[in-house]
Amino acid sequence: MARKVIITCAVTGSADTVARNPAVPVTPDEIAQSALDAARAGAAIVHVHVRDPESGKASMELDHYRETAGRIRQSETDVVLNLTTGYGARLSPGVEDPFDYGPGTTFTAPARRIAHVGELRPEICSLDVATMNSGGVRDDSVMINSPPQLRYMADSMREWGVVPELEVFDVGGVRLAANLIEKGHVPEPGFFQLCLGIEWGAPATPEALSYMKSLLPEGAHWAAFGISRDQLPIAGLSVLSGGHVRTGLEDNLYLERGTLAPSNAALVEQAVSLVRMLGAEPATPAEAREILGTSN
Repeated sequence: MARKVIITCAVTGSADTVARNPAVPVTPDEIAQSALDAARAGAAIVHVHVRDPESGKASMELDHYRETAGRIRQSETDVVLNLTTGYGARLSPGVEDPFDYGPGTTFTAPARRIAHVGELRPEICSLDVATMNSGGVRDDSVMINSPPQLRYMADSMREWGVVPELEVFDVGGVRLAANLIEKGHVPEPGFFQLCLGIEWGAPATPEALSYMKSLLPEGAHWAAFGISRDQLPIAGLSVLSGGHVRTGLEDNLYLERGTLAPSNAALVEQAVSLVRMLGAEPATPAEAREILGTSN
């Protein structure tokens, strides 16, 4: 029997990509519809951010999450909902006065970052186990997730019965996430997302993926993705290495070199074909729930 590979579609993200590809969904209706189309194309999980409908910029507005999640849940399409908690972690300290925060600063209390998760109770939500610099491609901010903040958010997720997707961007993140599991803040065995190729984290290389995988706790579930042109190579490498796959317009705006992806569904269809070419089979939402131990 072919191994089941979970395909996650990261639908829109928080980066300023709306002007670069018209397929990037912005409004709650667009985000929900794109997520549902991705599910019908073969994604078992949809990873959801929300945006301000007027500006297209990233948002943490609870009403946008309510509407987006509501539209997904009211449809007849079965899919595992994964809401982000990443927004609200960025800080841009001033050079002369470090407390003179510059553009890109969104830093806020962890309780606010997870308020939508507490109300909407998705099956999965992300937990960025990372403190790292961003490069000029974004805004030169620092993503900050301190251990006390992470413990607070992880404990809340556990209380709510929401499985954290442990997003790790470098070696230290893997080790810290493993410690959260060891100390009981995150249920065993853990679900890791190896995020590769993001400034200034681990590169999207076979060596980086292999080493980060070697540090995972025994029995942990894991997936990996690379951004932009590295999306498909890392997806293939993940399948061949025993992991799961993430695709979507959050990570990559192109279907192939020089061709913008027309939709999230098109990127999912590409991932489905790759998974099958490599001798595996895309997991259904029900199979993904069984693998990850979530509840519908």
